[in-house]
Amino acid sequence: MRRVAVLLVVLLGTGGSRPPLAGAAEPPVDAEFFEKKVRPVLVAHCHSCHGPDKQKGGLRLDSRAAVLNGGDTGPAVNTTDPANSLLLGMIRYDGDIKMPPKGKLADADLAVLTRWVQAGAPWPDAGAAARTGPAATFDLAARAKAHWSFQPVKRPAVPEVRGQKSEVRNAIDRFLLSALEEKGLSFAPPADKRVLLRRVSFDLTGLPPTPEEIDAFLQDDSPDAFAKVVDHLLASPAYGERWGRHWLDVVRYSDTAGDNSDYPVPQMYRYRNWVIDALNADMPYDEFVRQQLAGDLLPAKDEADRHSKIIATGYLANARRFGSYEDARYPWYLTYEDTIDNLGKAFLGLTVGCARCHDHKFDPIPQEDYYALYGFFQSTRFPRAGIELDKVQRDFVPLAPADKVAAAEAERDRKLAEFDARIKALTAAEKGALTVAAPAAVALGAKTRAAKKEREALADRPPPFPAAYAVAEAKPGGKRKVGNACVQIKGDPDRVGPEVPRRFLTVLGGQTLPPDATGSGRLELANWIADPNNPLTARVMVNRIWQHHFGRGIVRTPANFGALGERPTHPELLDYLASRFVGSGWSVKAMHRLIMLSRTYQMASGDDAANARIDVTNDYLWRFDRRRLDAESIRDALLAVGGNLDRSPGGPHPFPDPARWDFTQHNPFKAVYDTSRRSVYLMTQRIQRHPFLALFDGPDTNAGTPARVTSTTPLQALYLMNDPFVHAQAKKFAARLLAERADDAGRVERAYLLLFGRPPKDDESSAARDYLSRVSEKLGERPGSSRPSAAAWESLARALFLSNEFVYVD
Repeated sequence: MRRVAVLLVVLLGTGGSRPPLAGAAEPPVDAEFFEKKVRPVLVAHCHSCHGPDKQKGGLRLDSRAAVLNGGDTGPAVNTTDPANSLLLGMIRYDGDIKMPPKGKLADADLAVLTRWVQAGAPWPDAGAAARTGPAATFDLAARAKAHWSFQPVKRPAVPEVRGQKSEVRNAIDRFLLSALEEKGLSFAPPADKRVLLRRVSFDLTGLPPTPEEIDAFLQDDSPDAFAKVVDHLLASPAYGERWGRHWLDVVRYSDTAGDNSDYPVPQMYRYRNWVIDALNADMPYDEFVRQQLAGDLLPAKDEADRHSKIIATGYLANARRFGSYEDARYPWYLTYEDTIDNLGKAFLGLTVGCARCHDHKFDPIPQEDYYALYGFFQSTRFPRAGIELDKVQRDFVPLAPADKVAAAEAERDRKLAEFDARIKALTAAEKGALTVAAPAAVALGAKTRAAKKEREALADRPPPFPAAYAVAEAKPGGKRKVGNACVQIKGDPDRVGPEVPRRFLTVLGGQTLPPDATGSGRLELANWIADPNNPLTARVMVNRIWQHHFGRGIVRTPANFGALGERPTHPELLDYLASRFVGSGWSVKAMHRLIMLSRTYQMASGDDAANARIDVTNDYLWRFDRRRLDAESIRDALLAVGGNLDRSPGGPHPFPDPARWDFTQHNPFKAVYDTSRRSVYLMTQRIQRHPFLALFDGPDTNAGTPARVTSTTPLQALYLMNDPFVHAQAKKFAARLLAERADDAGRVERAYLLLFGRPPKDDESSAARDYLSRVSEKLGERPGSSRPSAAAWESLARALFLSNEFVYVD
């Protein structure tokens, strides 16, 4: 085995010229974490005694300097040994001083402060003051005027290029080259055609090119050869599956509800498939936005179109659920918070959720704006997937003609009324029998209980139609208030302030609902977000598209275009792309074509010593950055090369029968369902991450994932060496090689073409055949055999799967 391992290491040395990139699996405690989690706890539980008006024990907890200075007993936080900070001992009730004195913090609040202190108690005010002014001052107009992202999008003039005009293929190149020339930089050479085809195939479909596609591209010498490849891939159903996954990351898609029992949502797959279909159809992005926020309120051309638009609001329904209580005690304000937070980041690139408890500390978002948005969702009926204390699906939206739904509801109401009358009569008879004959009363009591149970079962029975996990208008006089919301003082729903009219963010126009408006107002909100004059919507989306083609956006913080986000590296280019996006009718596919047909996209990824001395991090894009495949592409590629990938669209998951669901916070739903379909169709849940996706840095289903991190761990290599899934794909791959080529040299060449998109070099071919021979010998096969067994080819397949070149794209 040792000799085989050495040979494997030798083969792995052929896998690439640059080492894998390291990265953190968990983001650090940042400004948003502080504003959304830490500051509310300090304000609610500490500032009354340790704030600006009162400092018991000499301790003040409203600035980092005050926290580090501490009080009479010393610094509250020890930055050199955070775990032993006085503050942690106090809130854990470890010693004589216990804070807060009237009762220990809830476990969640204790965990927040512990994580913050252990991170060194970062406090964002100081770093932001230089850019935004004093954090204590809220001047909306000044903040809006000072920050780039709130200014109107203006289409800039395309710059001239002085010395590299032959490199220009479209306006994108002019913007990039203009900036490069100012720095004394130049474009890297064009990428090899094989490299470029593999790049574009993974970018647009998440799958490797086939040897036949490679051969066709190599033989096409026409000027528009690459453009034809781009159009072919954009027309493939695999395009929507690939780019649908990017959007599902942003909206924290999950097939479960997220409560502490994590109830399944069997119907959620409909929204996933809607996203894929919408992208494949190149639905204009402004319409893509409208349907997800208010599809149920839009006109429909027919019943199928109406159902599709209802399903689109699965975006809103997908918001997290919390706790285990039935409707009367359910903390809806947390679901609305999750909705507002994701809406702000996904469509506007703003951390609106930071204004729940107070005016935003850095961006021009007053607290009233948060509750202006809150009113839209408070006036919306969200479905319930089931929960520990109420295990039945409620308020799902039927996908059937309205007259049939009304008839079914009327029939159910009629039967319920019959049960009510029967129960009333039985109850009266039971009371009368109590004074006459006890046995008769007992029998009547049993009948009453049975009737009540039957009635409850009828009331909880889902309608006899397919249903969508979607939203609808809340009913006036129903369980939840319809209309404007009130400010919740310090984010506490039990401390209510003044009412705020429903409106858009003030900094983006502050449009209000018309006086005669009825219903939630979600359609108006959707139109304000999708308005071409909104300075954020187009910028945010084209930045996401750019990010997924180049590995990072023009704005490196794709979910934060506010004061604490990064400024754009090429602001004029960003506005040019945003204006082109709107001008194209919000076509995402047109934006792909514009980007991918640029010389910028088609550069090689090799290093250049002169350029690297000036711009070592490639901020100005003088070369293409090499990137590791994401988790889904690795898995899909493994299935594809073995001929084992089921290309049919995914449907519902094989959840257990809902009649048997009895999930609790101590016995939550957990499952992993194997499939040979693409990874976008894997069942994903919130309380437990899919093991493969978790290992290879898949998305967080509890919060939007604006950009994937890339970690490099020993477990990833061990998985590729030992996991049964990988062994199964290696077996399929080996069988394919043996079937498709008759000689060993041809099989090795076929393996390299399938995995890397290129033929092997002479030394790689020799090393592979030598490896096969040695493995065959170790496996006890006939010495000197010229026909390695299938097991030897499987071993070679696993070795090649482990190479950098398989999991990286140049």
